[in-house]
Amino acid sequence: MPIRRIFKEVEAAKARIENLSVPQLAAELSEDSVLLLLDIRELQERLLFGSIPGAKHVPRGMLEFWADPTSPYARDYFAEHRRTVLFCAGGGRSALAALKLQEMGFSNVAHLEEGFSGWQERGEPVEDIRANSRWVERTPGTKA
Repeated sequence: MPIRRIFKEVEAAKARIENLSVPQLAAELSEDSVLLLLDIRELQERLLFGSIPGAKHVPRGMLEFWADPTSPYARDYFAEHRRTVLFCAGGGRSALAALKLQEMGFSNVAHLEEGFSGWQERGEPVEDIRANSRWVERTPGTKA
């Protein structure tokens, strides 16, 4: 079996989903108080770089489990018709994840095409996750 070409899959996903620019997402965030913004990056990425204010952390590996209302892991903030926007670092993981939510039956899904890095580059606000995190960074060689 040949190796899957993931970048081709990302491009194919982007052709089937709604892709938002940073200005478009910023406008939606200022207008829509019920928008569900999902940061699907790893915890380490959030701790190191911060996140978009108001975003919920949903690790990519748990997305389908948390979004499925019949799952024992379901989260109540997911709703079939609720406007849901996902982002990752650069737009690849979130494109695939947005497509997966659409395939699960979520009807109002988009992703931030430029990712969190594009958000930062445009000078949009960033929340310091470390400030309120229960996860503590440790210096190598120190005891807990």
